[in-house]
Amino acid sequence: MTGDSKDPQGMGWWEEAFAPLPYKSSPPGEKQMLTVIAYDVSDPRRLTRIARICEDHGMRVQYSVFECYFEPEQFDAFWGKVQNELDLDEDRIVAYCLDAKCAKKIRTAGTMVCSERVVCYLV
Repeated sequence: MTGDSKDPQGMGWWEEAFAPLPYKSSPPGEKQMLTVIAYDVSDPRRLTRIARICEDHGMRVQYSVFECYFEPEQFDAFWGKVQNELDLDEDRIVAYCLDAKCAKKIRTAGTMVCSERVVCYLV
């Protein structure tokens, strides 16, 4: 028996041992970009709502700054949510999208403010 023998359905030992990947074109996360979100919101209620949206999508690194990893479609949905909460005459939000090459050059020093929200993962 040779190493490349196939069964009658055309499956060789490799295909039997390793199931095909569940995605067609690119693996999940391949198109993700590090996005730094910073905002200045004047109203405490709007500030709280926007902070919660950001906490759902990333990690707080300063009081009004978050690091998030988004696929393009995820970012568009996120951006729509935060814009719906803003008063464009009083508030500002900015998103800096960094590709993998730029993200590797990030330098940090000092402590980081952790989010008050606790997330647990059970595996």
